[in-house]
Amino acid sequence: MSLLITPLQGLVKQSLEPEWEAYMEANSYGFRPGRGCHDAIEAIFNNIRFKPKWVLDADIAKCFDKIDQSALLKKLNSTSPIRRQIRTWLKAGVMDQGTWQNTEAGTLQGGVISPLLANIALHGLEETVMELARTNKEKSKLTIVRYADDFVVMHDDRSMIERVKRAIDKWLKGIGLELKAEKTRISHTLAGEDSGFDFLGFNIRQYAVGKHRSGKLTNGTFLGFKTLIKPSDKSIRKHKERLSQIVRSHKSTPQSALIAKLNPVIRGWCNYFKTVVSKETYKDMDNYLWRLLWQWAKRRHPNKSDKWIANKYWTPTKEVKWNFIGKTKQKEEIELTQHAKTEIIRHVKVMGTASPFDGNLVYWSKRLRKSPDVSTRVINLLKRQDGKCELCGLTFRDGNKWEVDHIIPLTRKGKDWYSNLQLLHDYCHDYKSARDGSKGGRIHDKDDDTEEPDEVKVSRPVLKTSWPGDGLA
Repeated sequence: MSLLITPLQGLVKQSLEPEWEAYMEANSYGFRPGRGCHDAIEAIFNNIRFKPKWVLDADIAKCFDKIDQSALLKKLNSTSPIRRQIRTWLKAGVMDQGTWQNTEAGTLQGGVISPLLANIALHGLEETVMELARTNKEKSKLTIVRYADDFVVMHDDRSMIERVKRAIDKWLKGIGLELKAEKTRISHTLAGEDSGFDFLGFNIRQYAVGKHRSGKLTNGTFLGFKTLIKPSDKSIRKHKERLSQIVRSHKSTPQSALIAKLNPVIRGWCNYFKTVVSKETYKDMDNYLWRLLWQWAKRRHPNKSDKWIANKYWTPTKEVKWNFIGKTKQKEEIELTQHAKTEIIRHVKVMGTASPFDGNLVYWSKRLRKSPDVSTRVINLLKRQDGKCELCGLTFRDGNKWEVDHIIPLTRKGKDWYSNLQLLHDYCHDYKSARDGSKGGRIHDKDDDTEEPDEVKVSRPVLKTSWPGDGLA
């Protein structure tokens, strides 16, 4: 993509997004400022926590490739120059392995504005579903939660779910899309062996339990089941594969280098799942990783005893017997991050149709400081600075990009301590760097180095890093 096109797409996106955010559907959470995966998961939990329901778990086939461009352009409530510019991008064509192909359908692949255009194209899906409910009582039972081209519809009557599926099929044809058959299924949150469903890397399911473990209604009545949201089996398997691959590829590297590679992966994965029931999964991950590391150490010293190997690579403490600790070239200790040490913090869903463009800076500033998508370092700096940029004094908002800056640059013997750090807007940081002559003063916050990936998407939804620096998706 041309270096000139990307900034222009950013400008068009900035002009369209505030308008569309004013009336975008409440239960749409993907690729929108101030919203993310955790909001979608919490919306699902709130809907089923007091009553089991039937669920349509669906995925749209090749959404970004097949959107009807004419239907999309018709939806755009914008001025002619903007409409013409977007049409030019949509019709620009692509070069694939030296072969030129026209783009008769779909949005820009990997473009800055592509996720917004996809949301605009899919706007109206929630309204179509809710029109099937004729009374307010029926509407209260019917809920759709959408994240980009993935969505779930919940209702306590299976026949309604089947009606919804047919209505969605018909509506999607109007914008050139269809449901992906192999990824679309109807399930129940409680009944049957195959109950529950996976969504955005989480497994949502209800379990029949006795009264001592049962959930309760607000009046204290026992429900007879417990709603639990955990990391999905697929997410667990992929994380194990990632850890195994890192350990295998560092057979002969120093212990400190292996730890430095593993830590950001562990932190990122744990941060993504720290808002749900993950404690047991974290413990299992630590046990799995211990076995990998023990094999790694035994392979390096085949003629040494188990006791010798344990003493060389593991340092016991009062809290943890097996601490995998190495030393860097500067003789500084670096400790392997343990999954189980991650604190579980319940996520609070974004309010209704609230948007970072609605002017409620107090709400968005406070919310930003509790976001699971932001690293611990940035959260601490936000609290210390009362949610404001130290240079310009303006309040940070969801969607802003920032830089963790050294007050006294490292090039001038500044220290990498909290007392020497401040959070600045990315453009404020560039201004400060130009003034004080520091070029290498940016920090890559390793807490946000990785994420739970979102399948078949052209953009990543959460924990998105803006290296150099930190940012929100």
